[in-house]
Amino acid sequence: MLDRIRRLPGDELDHAAYHSDFACQVEGLSGVIWKLERSQTFREVDDPSWEAFSSGDWRRALALLENDREAVHTEARDNRRRGLKIKRVRVVERPLTPYVQWELYALRMLAEEGFELSVLPAAELASLEARGQLPEVVIIGRRVLYQVRYLPDWTPSGAKRIDAPQTIRAAATEISRLFEKGEPLLDFFEREVARLPAPAV
Repeated sequence: MLDRIRRLPGDELDHAAYHSDFACQVEGLSGVIWKLERSQTFREVDDPSWEAFSSGDWRRALALLENDREAVHTEARDNRRRGLKIKRVRVVERPLTPYVQWELYALRMLAEEGFELSVLPAAELASLEARGQLPEVVIIGRRVLYQVRYLPDWTPSGAKRIDAPQTIRAAATEISRLFEKGEPLLDFFEREVARLPAPAV
């Protein structure tokens, strides 16, 4: 199913409409939000840590990430109270791109605060990517699936919203299988990332 999402019909939402719709969909939600992250680079709009990273200031980038810890802790606590789990699959290629190396530090903090994250080598997707790279996908419980859209430079530009229940169920099942095939993010980080020098940008 994941390899078919680009060809399926849906409602096209621009960046603002996507974020507004997303906020409405998660209101009062319990259950699971699934996220599949496939690209090896993104432009993180209005993110001070990403801006420091992209300018080559690695130490400041990591310090700015740490500044968000209390907010992440609060979000994780609130999610537990409402019975909401956010499960994320981060696909990685080797060697790690500078962006992925930076992002894995951000994801490590999420994992330390209780978010569920799995790292999956890109080679594990070979059978699903015969026709091209999988899209970025977010699934909100049983309510809606978003194929997140980007400009050619990987700046976020909105999403395609799919409401078909069968598609949502099938895609969530596939992402859950990829999650189980992956490695817990903290284990991957300690082995593959923690000792790396600052990335060259």
